[in-house]
Amino acid sequence: MENPDEVKHETVMDTGAEKLGKTYAQALLGAAEKAGVTDKIVDQLIQLVDQYLAKSPQLAAAFSSPRINVDEKYRIIDKIFGSDFEPLLLTFLKVMASRGRLGHVAAVRDGALALYDEMSGQVLAKIRTAVPLDDSLRASITQKLGTATGKKVRLLESVDSDLIGGMVIRIGDTVFDDSVANRLDGIAKRAKEGFSSKLAEKFDQLTQ
Repeated sequence: MENPDEVKHETVMDTGAEKLGKTYAQALLGAAEKAGVTDKIVDQLIQLVDQYLAKSPQLAAAFSSPRINVDEKYRIIDKIFGSDFEPLLLTFLKVMASRGRLGHVAAVRDGALALYDEMSGQVLAKIRTAVPLDDSLRASITQKLGTATGKKVRLLESVDSDLIGGMVIRIGDTVFDDSVANRLDGIAKRAKEGFSSKLAEKFDQLTQ
């Protein structure tokens, strides 16, 4: 069952961006598959969003700004990515720019990853925890989710300090949430080393 706390932040704009991202991602991966460069395209798309755009607010703003004309966006794409990225991806970015959609490239990345996981028999598990996972707990979660789904699991991790000792795991439309109760029990006073064992216990409870 969907958790209201998890879905309440989703807006019409979020839903629209997600649909747009999936549409563009299908076109991109379809072309990439025909050209035999799917792995490269996915890797470079991740690099574009998670490294270039995430670390450069100026570049992200330029991608999104309606005040920067299409020709200038073409120039930016060629200057920054022209020597490193696949020509197919460069052309794709320019098509997005020409249609005023370049600001939605992160949604395309999300859509492309979902399709790529499906093509390669993987499943994406989005996990939010109060503190970063350690290697042992990460391996345990990955193994148990893999057993539960029958697929190779790729974790997308994020830290949310409001989840006091808890975790939220989303696989597709299924959400496992044990964060609300944990906000009430004073776990915030525990040492960081105590979180991993607590999270491991909660994970076992969530997946039983």
